[in-house]
Amino acid sequence: MRMNRIAYLIAIWFGAGLLPKAPGTWGSIAALPIAYGIVLWGGLEALAGATIVVFIIGVWASAIAAKEMSGDDPSEIVVDEVAGQWLTLLVVPPDIILYACGFALFRLFDIWKPWPISWADQKIKGGMGIMLDDVIAGVYAGVLLWLGQIVYFDVLAG
Repeated sequence: MRMNRIAYLIAIWFGAGLLPKAPGTWGSIAALPIAYGIVLWGGLEALAGATIVVFIIGVWASAIAAKEMSGDDPSEIVVDEVAGQWLTLLVVPPDIILYACGFALFRLFDIWKPWPISWADQKIKGGMGIMLDDVIAGVYAGVLLWLGQIVYFDVLAG
């Protein structure tokens, strides 16, 4: 029973998924300052490691929480947004403008769900299914963020 509570706490990202309206957005917002701190503490390598750990633990936690919540992908589960948001941010240095753009791009792809995000969302079930669509959204957002950073720093900033 104790493991179920720990899984639930991780799945809802320590309460972010319980905030009113748009829990996925709250999960992504909650991920930003933690990512910033991880990068300042240990660099992008530390954020990459943390992303892998959150993904693995998120598969486990979201599977348990979803079963207990009686749903395939309950909206309160936001650990998937944390993993996807952190993956997005792996391509940029800690910069408030780049993080804001990364947040917007990740939310866009997480909500829009172009292929193969929509495929993963519909076809893969359980904890892996909950996590995978957001990880793919993070890859899409990360690619665009990386390209945008080139324009931002190399072209606009001179």
